[in-house]
Amino acid sequence: MSRYRNFVLFLTLATLWGSAFVAISAGLSYIPPVLFAALRYDIAGLLMLGYAVGTVDDWRPRGRTEWTQVLVGAVLLIAAYHAFLFVGQQHTTAAAAAILVSLSPVLSTGFARLLVPSDAPSSVGVVGVLAGLVGVAVIVQPDPSNLLATDAVAKGLVFCAAAAFALGSVLTRRLDASLPIETMEAWSMLGGALLLHLVSIAIGEPVAPAAWAHPVAIGALAYLSIGASAVAFLIYFDLLERLGAVEINMVSYVAPIVTAVVGWLYLEEVVDTTTLAGFVLIAAGFLLVKRRAIRQEFGTVRSRHSSE
Repeated sequence: MSRYRNFVLFLTLATLWGSAFVAISAGLSYIPPVLFAALRYDIAGLLMLGYAVGTVDDWRPRGRTEWTQVLVGAVLLIAAYHAFLFVGQQHTTAAAAAILVSLSPVLSTGFARLLVPSDAPSSVGVVGVLAGLVGVAVIVQPDPSNLLATDAVAKGLVFCAAAAFALGSVLTRRLDASLPIETMEAWSMLGGALLLHLVSIAIGEPVAPAAWAHPVAIGALAYLSIGASAVAFLIYFDLLERLGAVEINMVSYVAPIVTAVVGWLYLEEVVDTTTLAGFVLIAAGFLLVKRRAIRQEFGTVRSRHSSE
């Protein structure tokens, strides 16, 4: 029963996170990108903080290390990641954005090599990182004569989002604070939302609340804040404890499939051959980078099931 429960929750998480990219594309027609991201985490952060208060003893950070971890999460995992993603996704498809974001676990290995020498990947792991980067190049298809083409710049911004998230993941792990993940996520969301509001004001995004009243805008914001953030992270916390980080990372490679299907049904977006080829390269890079952990994890799962 536990096996099927985990499988259903895994697919649910992939569906929530994959369809989130489609919700972003839909909402961007009505709400400016950085403000949209800020509003999402105003709501999600308050919901997550309420959950942390009710479920963990240490519901607020204490001491320099814990606040530093929250600051890194707010700046990189929330503010930078979502600012780049939402701005970039204005001019690229939801599926392409989801595939580029799936590079994050591969980039995390590259950043770990630079920042934590003990975590340096093997030569095969380096090949995996390079394969992922080649996959990005295949998707972006930069034209040397026009590197500032709208589509290329948009995909480049989404790549920056993936890089920000990967760097933030490595730095928060390196800090090794004792802060519960629920607390770290809640305060990072609220801090990131504040930073996003400040950026939105600084760049002079237009504020037109009348547009937000459109059913699509309301639905997209509600789905992203409640479904793809609050509910999805609760599922993530549960699966992280049950399955471990390696198997959870697999969500990054199921989610783009959901994005492609939902984007085709709802937005009539079509995934072209080059985007699909880039996805294959990025997924192959992940398998090369994480091959030992995957082999060990699935060996543990098989032995666990055989003993049941």
